[in-house]
Amino acid sequence: MSDDYSTAPPSGLSVAKDRRTLTIDWNGSTHSALTAEQLRVWSPSAEVQGHGPGQAVLQTGKSAVTIDGIEPVGRYAVRINFDDGHNTGIYSWSFLRQLCAHKDEMWGDYLKALEEAGASR
Repeated sequence: MSDDYSTAPPSGLSVAKDRRTLTIDWNGSTHSALTAEQLRVWSPSAEVQGHGPGQAVLQTGKSAVTIDGIEPVGRYAVRINFDDGHNTGIYSWSFLRQLCAHKDEMWGDYLKALEEAGASR
């Protein structure tokens, strides 16, 4: 994901009552939704992404994960706390925009990687 994405904050973030979806309001004109599972498996944390190229760790068994809470990180990001204890990812506004813009392609890649690894969601 190398596109140049805005760092402007969204005008709203809301977690669904079942805690399985985060809806992002981008300045009232565009709404995006990401599932807790997507956010968890694509976490920008070193635990998930590694410390360099090619070090990402395939996340498995996350289909039932939910969002426990969201905390602001300065004016540029949020930290998402998941019910599996993961809370080290800092989701910048730019990173969230990238996820929203590429989620279908990324989801297909994720499912393919799971299949190749003989793993499940």
